[in-house]
Amino acid sequence: MLDLLISNAALADGRTHMSVAVQDGRIVEVTQGLQAPAHETVDAKDMLLSSPFVDPHFHMDATLSYGLPRVNQSGTLLEGIALWGELKPLLTQEALVERALAYCDWAAAKGLLAIRTHVDVCDPRLLAVDALLEVKRRVAPYIALQLVAFPQDGVLRGPQGPQQHLDNLKRALDKGVDVVGGIPHFERSMADGALSVKLLCELAAERGLRVDMHCDESDDPHSRHVETLAFETQRLGLQGRVTGSHLTSMHSMDNYYVSKLIPLMAEAQLHVVANPLINITLQGRHDTYPKRRGMTRVPELLAAGLNVAFGHDCVMDPWYSLGSGDMLEVAHMGLHVGQMTSQAAMRQCFEAVTRNAARVMGLENYGMEAGCKADFVLLQAHDPVEAMRLRATRLTVFKAGEIIAETPAATSSLKLPGRPAQTDFRR
Repeated sequence: MLDLLISNAALADGRTHMSVAVQDGRIVEVTQGLQAPAHETVDAKDMLLSSPFVDPHFHMDATLSYGLPRVNQSGTLLEGIALWGELKPLLTQEALVERALAYCDWAAAKGLLAIRTHVDVCDPRLLAVDALLEVKRRVAPYIALQLVAFPQDGVLRGPQGPQQHLDNLKRALDKGVDVVGGIPHFERSMADGALSVKLLCELAAERGLRVDMHCDESDDPHSRHVETLAFETQRLGLQGRVTGSHLTSMHSMDNYYVSKLIPLMAEAQLHVVANPLINITLQGRHDTYPKRRGMTRVPELLAAGLNVAFGHDCVMDPWYSLGSGDMLEVAHMGLHVGQMTSQAAMRQCFEAVTRNAARVMGLENYGMEAGCKADFVLLQAHDPVEAMRLRATRLTVFKAGEIIAETPAATSSLKLPGRPAQTDFRR
């Protein structure tokens, strides 16, 4: 007897009237019209059953800290970094854990079951590292949490010398942090930025780890550290294990240079993470009009064969006062900013917060096929485009074939003159 049988489901790839059979926390069969005894049955009623949402770029150590110790008045990236520097000495491990766990509850209710979070390693106490390692342990039954050792202030610009932050980063990795991070555009010079990429990629190669760099998060078209990242990836044989996050400078680069850069990135098999909510908010702050959107060249990167995902980046922290852990909101913004309005492009935006994001994190057995983990979310929509349009209600969230969250279906009443009231959740 099966543990779970879901019937009459629409899948993100366009298949409809599908049945999904689950045994021992794994999908054992996906087919049309399957009838078999099961301990639990769910009629999807033609709604969308999707693999869970994945956030490949987040800052959980800062989440839900908005207003502490003050509000970012300018709304800029640099004031946010300065504000985070003011907040760090006031942090406690207990408060970090409490806020992160609260966010993880939000995430699970939204069907977000895998998160890659950057954690600041510039504090020699490694307070945030210890806090998020504890959070990772506690949420493991329902969220796959991957930690990136992130030198927020630059790995080569520690107040006690260039070795300080690098040593902190290595200590974080020794404690069990999963991924090597960096921020080359925030080093003191272009040369130091390039050197930081080299040193950090070498460290990752030595330890057999993945790399995820905050790279060229700037409106400066001459911030070109992603070129160095692609070179070091090839030199060290890290293809497929390296991510360039943000890459907003590509929005401002001249087309000729980009025509050379994108093939280099493709050869290195870089992953790319854009953060639409934050990129559209923080970039272009020095512009009058026209104002740049700031998001990297998502359609062009996808067309070149690169794996591109969308991240949430921030929720109620020094950089962003909004957010709720809803990856459909992220995809919705990415669709608009990237002008990705064809049917195929809109579906790519949905993939950017599901399948593509899972590839960034290197998640194993992710998907809606036999052998994959029975982690999925039932949405109150019939297809991915409708799900993004409505930011659809997460009706049921499954982890290892068991229900971990449920939300009542949304309804709305439409009353037009001369016509009876209609109820249509699609509005």
